[in-house]
Amino acid sequence: PPENVVLVMDPTYQPEYQPILDKYPGRLEFANPGEERQGSVENGLNKLVEMSGGKCQYAAIHDSARPLVTIEEVCNVVSDAKEHGAAVLGVPCKATIKESEDGAFVQRTIPRARLFEVHTPQVVQIETLLRGFKKVAEENLEVTDDVSIVE
Repeated sequence: PPENVVLVMDPTYQPEYQPILDKYPGRLEFANPGEERQGSVENGLNKLVEMSGGKCQYAAIHDSARPLVTIEEVCNVVSDAKEHGAAVLGVPCKATIKESEDGAFVQRTIPRARLFEVHTPQVVQIETLLRGFKKVAEENLEVTDDVSIVE
């Protein structure tokens, strides 16, 4: 099990979950969300670094939109991240995807065999993720998922 867990949650809802945090003092803490997902992840990451005293090596980022992830999927992503430095849960894309420059005319159909939907958890070495957030800030980038920060 993880030594430290951060729940990124709007302060309005935090009192409802405080009794759960009270059961795990020093191991489970809140962080406030950012304006966008990347700000929320960055706030959670900073809290995780603070909680662990810089000892934590990996961050597993998971969102509440995917509550049915299995333990096996989580373990596989963590294992892959330890081997490669970062990993993400991905599933083959079922939809047919069309490419268009103007939204009116189709240029081509992208082969589905090469497309994957990115889910969570997304697991990344903390130092790599911190460097990625620095680059995002310096270059004023907007990213839609956590692993793309370090691609």
